[in-house]
Amino acid sequence: MRKKVTLKQLARELNLSISTVSKSLKNDSEISQKTITRVHELAAFYNYKPNALAVSLKNNKTKTIGIILPEILNHFFAKVLFGIEKEASKSGYKIVTCITNESYDKEVGYIEMLNYSSVDGFIVALSRETQIINKLDHFQVLKRDHVPVVLFDRVSDEIDCDKVIVDDKEASKNAFEYLVQTGCKKIAIITTISNLSVAKLRFEGAREAATKNNQVSKIELSVKDSDNFEAEIEKFIKNNDIDGVLGLDETAAAISINMSHKLGRKIPEDISVVGFTDGLLSRHTYPKLTTVSQHAEDLGAKTVQILIDRLDNPDENYKAKTEVVKTSLIIRESTN
Repeated sequence: MRKKVTLKQLARELNLSISTVSKSLKNDSEISQKTITRVHELAAFYNYKPNALAVSLKNNKTKTIGIILPEILNHFFAKVLFGIEKEASKSGYKIVTCITNESYDKEVGYIEMLNYSSVDGFIVALSRETQIINKLDHFQVLKRDHVPVVLFDRVSDEIDCDKVIVDDKEASKNAFEYLVQTGCKKIAIITTISNLSVAKLRFEGAREAATKNNQVSKIELSVKDSDNFEAEIEKFIKNNDIDGVLGLDETAAAISINMSHKLGRKIPEDISVVGFTDGLLSRHTYPKLTTVSQHAEDLGAKTVQILIDRLDNPDENYKAKTEVVKTSLIIRESTN
């Protein structure tokens, strides 16, 4: 394997100063075209690459962003990550992605590791465990170190940083009212993510809509044991006279459709179903699921835009802002 060549070695072999070689590699107008050509030819021969660490130390930037996600199998987070990478690449940034698998300890460990590696900033969705125990000291460390952070989707008001969120409360309210408009009178609100901030906001929106439409009855189910999602939702549908389901997450909505089929209830003739997240489950249920789209790719791009703006315009007196991404309801065959 050919040994990596340094800038100093190139300069010595070409009998040029290190400064001249460096400028030549950047096609600096101060340097003659003949010299630039000589430098580029030798650099290409040795497959020379600038020392990334040296460049980052000189510029005080690594041009890398740390991404902390609670999971990656979830279609929403996968689409957000796609939007993040696409937008970061446009601005010459690379991303380093870590998956916490809903663990507080992993979240702390990954943030410490990436902060030690000197990423320029972080884009984070809090893990389920972090939201439950509400321990946020690791974000205070980033604030102390003046490392900018953008939280998205799963956020905390106790962390002073920029945030990008979905209008979960309003989206849920609109979804509930849509079920009412289609003729539903007895609507179930079902979730498998009740301990997350997004679910709490969605519950608030659905409850407000139910209060407004007081001729409509509602009943709620929060399923907490992942091993019993299907059994609990099947039992709930079997034991309650309902004609509509608002699933506050994609899993809850998809299982509701499957269990309704199992119990001999027709969708949407007997029960209309609306869910959240326009993911693979929504598109492949039978019938296809009417769902709230959170425009995940756009949300991911927005987090990068905000973070890079903070990096390019550092200001100690900067006040954190919250951007709200509007949702839209995609009507499919699971509703009348």
